[in-house]
This record gives sequence, C-alpha cells and structure tokens, in this order.
Amino acid sequence: MKSCTPQGADPLTKLGHWYRTPVGRYVVHAEAVCLERLLADSFGHYLLQVGAQTQFADAIATCRIRQRVVLGQGVDGSVADHSGIRALPFELPLESASVDAVLLPHTLDFCAEAPRVLREVDRVLIPEGRVILFCFNPLSTWGLTRWWPRLRQRRRVPWCGAQLTPLRIGDWLKLLGFTQEAREMLVFRPPLRRALAHQLDWLELAGRRWWPMLGGVYALRAVKRVPARTPLRPAWSTPPLLPGRPVEPTARRARGE
Repeated sequence: MKSCTPQGADPLTKLGHWYRTPVGRYVVHAEAVCLERLLADSFGHYLLQVGAQTQFADAIATCRIRQRVVLGQGVDGSVADHSGIRALPFELPLESASVDAVLLPHTLDFCAEAPRVLREVDRVLIPEGRVILFCFNPLSTWGLTRWWPRLRQRRRVPWCGAQLTPLRIGDWLKLLGFTQEAREMLVFRPPLRRALAHQLDWLELAGRRWWPMLGGVYALRAVKRVPARTPLRPAWSTPPLLPGRPVEPTARRARGE
C-alpha cells in the first residue's frame, strides 16, 4: 500500500479514522446514500468490501446480497464482523468467480497498484458481477486542497491519495472488459468544516445542476462482461448449404455416342 502517514499506519485505516471527523461524516453519509441506490438492483450470495470496515454496513444491509465479507488491512486488526478477512487488495484469498459484487471505498485512492487491484477484482467476480467504487475527484476543490502547503507537508489522509480521474479508471475498467453502468458525482461543498453549515446547502443543488463534474467524490458502477463463445461444428457434421439430397455430377456424353 502507498504510505502517506508518518505513524506507519496504512492509509485505509487512517481513512476510517478520518470518516469520524465532521467533514468525514458528511462524506460517508453521501456515499452511503449513493451506495444504497447503486445496490438496489443487485442480488446474490456474497459482497466483498475492501476497506472502510464499519461505515457502509447499514447501506449494504438493505440490498438483496445475502452476506458481506469485509477485507481490512488495518494495523489495529479491526473488521466489521466475524466474516472479515485480512489480505492485500491485489492478493485476495478468494476463489476465482466466487463473489457477486465488490465495493472499493477509496481503495484505489490509497493503493500504489490500482490497476492490479482491478485485475484481482475481475478475477474474483462472477460473470455479470458488479464493482462499485468511490474515489476523490482531483478536478474539484478537494483535489486543489492537496496543494495547500500545510497539508502537503503533513501528507495527511485523504489529501495524500493518488488523485485518479474517472476517465482514467474508466479506461482501466474498459480494458478489463467491464461495462460502465453508472457514474455519480457527490459532495460539491469545499472540504472545510465551516462549509457544512445549512446555509450552504445550495452548493449541493447548484453543483449537480451547473458544474456536475466538479464533485469532490465520484462513484462508479461497472459490470463484468464475459463474451459468449460460439461452439464450432466439426467439419464432418457440417450440413449442406441447400436442403434436399445433393445431385451427383455425371460426365456429359460426347455427341454421337
């Protein structure tokens, strides 16, 4: 994992702590509401969540997927429930084609090998399985905050992420054979505590209408497509081009015979 915290804790653990701050609680609430919408038509046996062990339990509980498996790499060892497992996001200890959906809450933001993570997601998903991910949008006030001198020196979460654009992640998913089904922009307020005041609620409405690509967080949902294979007929069983019994050619008799 990409290290950007001086204490040695991995960024996904630090993100869980940041989610408990006032700005973090606002962000995770917006993400949970969006996740509930994106999971509304999903069903199956297993949903794998990589990171943010406790924040999305209520949203996932509303969908028709029976069991949630949480994968955490935190140094504190905390997981959401007894089904939680610990491993690297790009080395999942799961069988191929074994889960119905994968949730990546900012996992790609803080992993140095994001394309490798997506390849592993492709491996464990069943055909027509879905991946849902959240990322911070570098083309927003949240992305610009990264360059504030005080935050740049301290390298704090969430400002130390990879800053991946939705177009870049969309290209990676397309190369793996995924079809993007939905993209939503969230959190149009700047990342300031005083921006959470109710007097600034108009920023969310105005942002969705006038500058929809400038949300501080974006969500993507993509489905794994597996091309259908058409079996080839053996050469000896190929049917005739036209119906009926073929007529055998006969030699034309010479004139006068």
